[in-house]
Amino acid sequence: MKRSAFTLVELLVVIAIIGMLVGLLLPAVQQAREAARQMQCGNNLKQMGLASMNHESSTKAMPSGGWDGYWVGDGDQGFGATQPGGWTFSLLPYMEQNAVFMLGANGVIETDQTQKDGAKTRAETVIPVFNCPSRRSAIAYPYALSAVLINTTACTVTGKLDYAGNGGDSGNGGSWNSGGYGTSPNTIAAGRTQKTSITCSGVIFFKSTVSMGEIRDGTSNTYLVGEKYVCNTHYEDGKDGGDDIVVYCGNDEDIIRQGNSQPFQDRNAIQQGSFGSAHAGSFGMAMCDGSVQRISYAIDLETNRYLAHKADGKAVTIPQ
Repeated sequence: MKRSAFTLVELLVVIAIIGMLVGLLLPAVQQAREAARQMQCGNNLKQMGLASMNHESSTKAMPSGGWDGYWVGDGDQGFGATQPGGWTFSLLPYMEQNAVFMLGANGVIETDQTQKDGAKTRAETVIPVFNCPSRRSAIAYPYALSAVLINTTACTVTGKLDYAGNGGDSGNGGSWNSGGYGTSPNTIAAGRTQKTSITCSGVIFFKSTVSMGEIRDGTSNTYLVGEKYVCNTHYEDGKDGGDDIVVYCGNDEDIIRQGNSQPFQDRNAIQQGSFGSAHAGSFGMAMCDGSVQRISYAIDLETNRYLAHKADGKAVTIPQ
């Protein structure tokens, strides 16, 4: 009886066809996954934008930039200029994370061991909304900075932040001063001259308390919080100086960026002051009305600066 079977040549042809189909499908699958990750990243920005709106409604100001990078948040010090922690810390109660916000709170503003230990626990607690899934997983990473922060017990690991507040259009002079780090509320005030909404063009900066009324260029035309650039070879080791402090620190390149430098897609280079992302083609920005926009890396630098300035009187259209 004659039996039917595949010849070796036929089998090889079938394998070759399957290989070609897989080769064609893989890019489409990868693109679909990246589209999903980008959508999640946009949702993170939307949550931060809405939380900022609720913060402004409650306190009459956008979340503050805090004191400086060597200070972290303290639940006993409320909101605004008296809060050492940055905008990420101030948003926690408005993102259903009040328990994290209050870790270490002891009813007084003096820093003690209870407050420091609570700050350490907070630093090691990962809040997924602060991470872009295209860049890295929402887990704790080694804390690589050699300096010990002022009001927290020394950390060995910490969560990461993939977003930054809008510090304005004029570089370091627009968001923080170069005075020495303070070691108490009194010396931080002496070491840094407080910027005001008139002297700083941004929305989030050193001890900032910016109200909606001060965003005169229109809330839909002014950056609030967006994706930040990170060197793509240092996602996990903390060796990028704009990505080496805990998520809840005050005014520092880790949590605040400016519009006076061109945004970039992540690459193997240090660029601490820029917005940017791991996504191809564009990065996400939450505007001061809570909306989320995709901004092209090819944006004209002058337009980028106008969008970072809250009250320069320049009419600007977000490029599509």
